[in-house]
Amino acid sequence: MAQTILGIDVGHNRLKLALMNGKKVKKYAVLDMPEKLVSEGRIVSPETMGEYLRTAIKEKGIHANKAAYVFSGERVYIRPVTMPMMNEEQLLYNLPYEFRDYITEELKDFVFDYGMISVNQEERTMEVMAAAIPKVLLDDTRSILRKAGLKLVKAAPVLSVYQNILKDQPVGVEGPRDYCILDLGFQSIRMYAFKGDKHLATNELESGLHSLDDSLAEAFNVDPHIAHTYLLNNYDDCQNKEVCTSAFTNIGVELMRTMNFLRYSMQDSSLNDVWVCGGGANIPTLLDAIEENLDMKIHHGGELLSGYGISGIEDTDSLLLAAGITQ
Repeated sequence: MAQTILGIDVGHNRLKLALMNGKKVKKYAVLDMPEKLVSEGRIVSPETMGEYLRTAIKEKGIHANKAAYVFSGERVYIRPVTMPMMNEEQLLYNLPYEFRDYITEELKDFVFDYGMISVNQEERTMEVMAAAIPKVLLDDTRSILRKAGLKLVKAAPVLSVYQNILKDQPVGVEGPRDYCILDLGFQSIRMYAFKGDKHLATNELESGLHSLDDSLAEAFNVDPHIAHTYLLNNYDDCQNKEVCTSAFTNIGVELMRTMNFLRYSMQDSSLNDVWVCGGGANIPTLLDAIEENLDMKIHHGGELLSGYGISGIEDTDSLLLAAGITQ
């Protein structure tokens, strides 16, 4: 019998909640985050976040006691690792050593886990996606959820959630399809390339949508936080003003350069389609600029959840991670 789990995706500007029973959405919510509660990808006050989450769940009539949480901060390390065949106990013992060259902090301060990618019986090896999460981050997350009356039953970084979602996509007669997922976020813009559910590469633009805030704030003579609200809500048709269209074109050009590099480095792949998610997925002018410069077919990220019974639900692009983490 399928469990009922609340998927939680905390972004810089928005909190996304998806109450799932198996692959069926029972309830959902996309809410504005309090100003400055998240800074540089980190929750500033777990106590305040717990209170806000508890209030949001109550106001939206969401009844749950189990939660799955998406880790999107930069302090979560994830990498594919090929290892000799071994049992789970041996694997968990050896995983920390695979991060010695990646983590400058004490390894004892991290929790390590993995997801199986493939097993090669002939060579007696296995490929896993290994993850390292700071213990303090995991403890803070549990504290936030306890404050909201929830128990953490699952947690995973963004990349792992995307892989789980892509595992559910149909496989054609020619084999796994190539996917490009474009996360148009506030802090940064990330482009993920996959063959089927196998991760090929991730590239990041340093400037996300926040790079527009100062320009819009000056144009409208308002605070940058208010300017960002203007951008997301297209106040006074600001998305079509020169200050925005010029910035969108620049983003499109930067993404074109990134895509050219990906195609050059992965010449056996056919990256012709891109699935967009994040706050920028709701800005048509930005999507037009991206489509023009990438010369790729644009899909909404919510299309990847077609098997989750979310047809008719608004803003499905925003629910991609919150729904996917529960599976």
